[in-house]
Amino acid sequence: MMDYRAGQVIEVTTRDVAHGGWCVAQPEDGLVVFVRHALPGETVLARLTEVTSRLARADAVEILKASPDRVQAPCPHAHPGGCGGCDWQHVALPAQRSLKAAVVRQQLKRLAGLDREITVEALPGDEEPGSEVPGSEVPGVEEAGAGPAGSGLGWRTRVQFAVRRDGVAGLRSHRSHDVIDVGQCLIAHPAITDLGVTVQRWPGTSSVEALVAAGSGERAVVITPGRAGPGGRGGPGGRTHQAPGTPRVRGGSTAPSLPGPGYPPGADSVLRRAGHSLTPLRGRSYLSQRAAGRDWRVGAGSFWQVHPGAADVLTDVVMAELAPEPGDVALDLYCGVGLFAGSLAQAVGPGGTVIGVESDNAAVRDARHNLREWPWARVHKGDVAAVLGRGGQLGALPPARLVVADPPRAGLAREVIDYLGAEENGAARFAYVSCDPATMARDIGLLLSRGWTLAGLRAFDAFPMTHHVECVATLLAPATPRPA
Repeated sequence: MMDYRAGQVIEVTTRDVAHGGWCVAQPEDGLVVFVRHALPGETVLARLTEVTSRLARADAVEILKASPDRVQAPCPHAHPGGCGGCDWQHVALPAQRSLKAAVVRQQLKRLAGLDREITVEALPGDEEPGSEVPGSEVPGVEEAGAGPAGSGLGWRTRVQFAVRRDGVAGLRSHRSHDVIDVGQCLIAHPAITDLGVTVQRWPGTSSVEALVAAGSGERAVVITPGRAGPGGRGGPGGRTHQAPGTPRVRGGSTAPSLPGPGYPPGADSVLRRAGHSLTPLRGRSYLSQRAAGRDWRVGAGSFWQVHPGAADVLTDVVMAELAPEPGDVALDLYCGVGLFAGSLAQAVGPGGTVIGVESDNAAVRDARHNLREWPWARVHKGDVAAVLGRGGQLGALPPARLVVADPPRAGLAREVIDYLGAEENGAARFAYVSCDPATMARDIGLLLSRGWTLAGLRAFDAFPMTHHVECVATLLAPATPRPA
């Protein structure tokens, strides 16, 4: 077997896409090589960036035989050694969705034993020009100045910028601490770009997070003070490489210093982060987000979908798949600020019950505020695994026919699988919202082994230009009738 080493340039032909924004090649005399900035079927010169006993990682530095799906990346920083935020800027948008569909299908087959055709759907605002679905418009998208229809740009309503020692706010190189001065992030919502975060210098700051509520247009900036690390690095998040031409700033020390109270001038709120706490320096601590026909209070540190069209679409899908009826009992796990719980509460009515479970203190406060008009909806504060454990032992949770979960990328806690698999808990229909196809497929496999069936799976391109994809899987408990 060939003795690979980091920095070596080799010629390879990629064959498949892999989870994480990679393409896979396997030379006859070498390790499996995972290549970024390539496409399946391309022949490239690839510079090895990491070599282990099992695999190698590489960047395509020259394209010898290009795929017909290859395009010129719109961002000048989307190249080897550049910004690591986007994986697929060199790929036409319809082909990006095909790649994501292939990854979802791979994971389902490998981890759940299912061979299923997958289509990744565009969200409102990202359809190809002329293909918009009537009635799919998202309030506030055009008003807030999002990217051109079908471009896959201008959609990200929350961006965290890392700060170098010299005070420049930028984005990290792939698998690296190094911060790239991007000037303007093309996938950031224009309302975020207009704040000028990358124009201002932020001495003594480790990160600056900017967010906008697309429906209301409200904007907030969250500042995390802290001394940046050596070599122009600004905090955790990566591992290895620095962009060519990006200077490292060594030595010296910058005392923590926040911009004046009037900066950024376009922000409705400016907050300071200390650990898990946010302290308003100007304005209030939350934004007003619009989804499912109403406004939701969402703290600046609480989770909300970053694509302007995602919250509405996902809520519609979850409600359609669960099909709640008046008097139903429903459970919303990892409920965040209560988006699904609130929609379910309206459907089940005062004769029903909705229980949300959430561990984040700020999100729990938001959820309780958002659900206050429905007394039959309540929120348990605590870790989902612990609350479900108590539910099984102490009767803290009533049997629930309907369950929805929107967990972090780590997927469902094992206690969730156990809870759903216990017949006495009454779960019959489960809507699983996932941003990671690998952990979703793993969890689907675990439920299939307990007799559940996968009744439906829809995938959405909620993160254009990146490898990420949002899915909603619908599972039915044993003996649950399938819809006609």
